[in-house]
Amino acid sequence: MRLRTLFLAAASVAVLASPAFAQELTAITGGRVLTGTSVIENGTVVIQNGRVVSVGVMAPPATARIIDATGKVVAPGFVAVDSGLGASEVSSVGGSDDLRNGANTISASFDVSYGLDPWSFTLPVARLGGITRAIVVPNHPGGGGGHAHDDSDFAGVGDGGYQSPSLFAGQAAIIHLAEGTDILVKPRVAMVAPLGEAGAGVAGGARGAEFVQFKETLAEVRLYARNKAAYDRAGLRDLSLSRADLEALIPVASGDMPLIVTVRRAADIQQVLRLAREEGVKIILDGAEEGWLVADQIAAAGVPVLLNPISNLPGNFETRAVRMQNAAALDAAGVLIAIKGNEGSIHRARETRYNAGNAVSHGLSYESAIEAITVNPARIFGMAGQFGELRPGAAADVVIWSGDPLEPLSLAETIFIGGAEQAPTSRQFLLRDRYAGGGEGAMPPAYTR
Repeated sequence: MRLRTLFLAAASVAVLASPAFAQELTAITGGRVLTGTSVIENGTVVIQNGRVVSVGVMAPPATARIIDATGKVVAPGFVAVDSGLGASEVSSVGGSDDLRNGANTISASFDVSYGLDPWSFTLPVARLGGITRAIVVPNHPGGGGGHAHDDSDFAGVGDGGYQSPSLFAGQAAIIHLAEGTDILVKPRVAMVAPLGEAGAGVAGGARGAEFVQFKETLAEVRLYARNKAAYDRAGLRDLSLSRADLEALIPVASGDMPLIVTVRRAADIQQVLRLAREEGVKIILDGAEEGWLVADQIAAAGVPVLLNPISNLPGNFETRAVRMQNAAALDAAGVLIAIKGNEGSIHRARETRYNAGNAVSHGLSYESAIEAITVNPARIFGMAGQFGELRPGAAADVVIWSGDPLEPLSLAETIFIGGAEQAPTSRQFLLRDRYAGGGEGAMPPAYTR
């Protein structure tokens, strides 16, 4: 009987996520609509074929399925940035963590999209927190994704004369969190690298070394790009990266692929901005805990920032000036910001909205906080207008909240991803329901005889 119940539950989930259901004309009416860039009172959101059809104050189509959101808040799905969703189950269990790689011939070319798991237990939990898309990034020393490499990380030459380890951790990917067998939206959207203290550790211990290594690496990439034929016939000097890594870095060196740079202290941010100018690379700052000290310089450079607004403890000399007004100061200066979740935005990705609420309590405007978890991540990663916003043509990632989504007690009552309604459950809920009250299936048969 229990197996039959689970089968029916799984079948209902499959129906909810099926393309046929996603094609249904649906109108969400009467709610307070946060489009991502504006607010519409008593608005109507119409979706069909996985896309938003219209948003505004209007009567719903006569043939539409009606969802009454009166007294509720309708918002775009949130976007988790600097996340490990779908690529890590338990970070301390190596076989379940596909966010990091130690091979010295596969560094910049490491592509997290090949390790994604659509059946990850972490996805439904994040989805219940209103997360519908995520930017999945490789881990590296000092990264926001959690665990750094062990103490054997140091600069040097490994097998075959290649960098060991490299400054580059690999390439990020965009995913959606809908039920199904394919969660990949777009692979290789950005390269990832640590600078500051973490990068110095990789390069030999000093910040000056990491910047020299970075510049030398890009020089080698450009040399290789100009002389591929000579490289193929072994007519080019030995290079410190494998061919796969050299190829992966060509779009970075040409300014076509953004580089996510983890950096914390203000002095390091200044040097990273200088490096970007000198090398003509496009960068995204990750962390930037002391960014408020140089907010005007970041804004003038047109560089976006991924940040955790609740960082407020000076745990080391990189974060002496950390403060919870960082998000507000950067936003006020005109910096495009995206707010992160906690501990790598995997098991605690749902806390992204809590962090946004905390940023509001420390000076960030409510409107900017909503943008920082919806439209801004899409803009930063070249997907503006495609998700993170309720506007005609955008993906129908829509969440109906019981109240203000930045209030911890509000619940995501109805969730659409790509127009497909998602089951409001997770493995944790299924286990709760199974064992609550000692009901059917609460104990193995041997214990009930």
